[in-house]
Amino acid sequence: MDTERPSPRYADIDLWEPSDALDAMIEGQFAAVAAVRAARPALLKAALALEARLRAGGRIVYAGAGTSGRLAAQDGAELMPTFSWPRERLLLLIAGGGEAMMQAVEGAEDAAGHAAALIRGHGIGSNDVLIAVAASGTTPFTLEALREAKRLGALTVGIANNAGTALLIEAECPVLLETGPEPIAGSTRMNAGTAQRIALNLLSSLAMIRLGRVYAGLMVEVQASNAKLARRQERMVMQLTGASEAVARDALARAGASVKLAVLLLKGCGLEEARDALARAGGRLRGAIAFTGQDRKT
Repeated sequence: MDTERPSPRYADIDLWEPSDALDAMIEGQFAAVAAVRAARPALLKAALALEARLRAGGRIVYAGAGTSGRLAAQDGAELMPTFSWPRERLLLLIAGGGEAMMQAVEGAEDAAGHAAALIRGHGIGSNDVLIAVAASGTTPFTLEALREAKRLGALTVGIANNAGTALLIEAECPVLLETGPEPIAGSTRMNAGTAQRIALNLLSSLAMIRLGRVYAGLMVEVQASNAKLARRQERMVMQLTGASEAVARDALARAGASVKLAVLLLKGCGLEEARDALARAGGRLRGAIAFTGQDRKT
């Protein structure tokens, strides 16, 4: 596997000047970005397929082991505060469980049977999407999670850094990130990890945009879990409606801290009318605004 293969170029990296070693590793990061760019068609296909399942009420399930598992879990965890993605529609399956987020768990990535049991135990089905990530493309835990989810009818997205591997062959939406050998052989937290992080970010973000959780380039579903984010909500409402700070704050209070509802309230809707418009528009603020305008014309 290319990600495990030592590269002659870096054979003496421990003898290089620190600045030269740093430059070489930075070049590797640029190569990781290029690998993601080459995977653009596959990412687009996966994001649109992801959108369709989620629009039908499905869940996003991330599965992985080691570095790949931690990166997958991080991407999933950020969907809740950033896009207000429902906790009950998100599963983060990492080999070794929560303990593996902070340290290696011996033998966890080889526990294929445990992966299959997790998929069955969580009732993964035809509306759900499994995003399986493994640099090698052969990790037993990750591969078995994908196989079992696919058997149960879930959409499967496989992200790997080695061509022709089982994860890519068996996934319905394979995404190859061909990053090649690492500056430190086998350390897939480097180039492979960077490419995975970018790909996951792009995949989930595009799906959230398509699902109406972004409007005018703003995170209109962001949760006000602290003072900074509450202030951000106020600024968004002010920007989208031209309201003063006090008026925006009052609208958010009436809207239960929902930016979308607050915007519709300030455009003349009642609270129930605003909720109905959002429901009719599938949660998209742009569509809800159009619906309320049409209703007033008729």
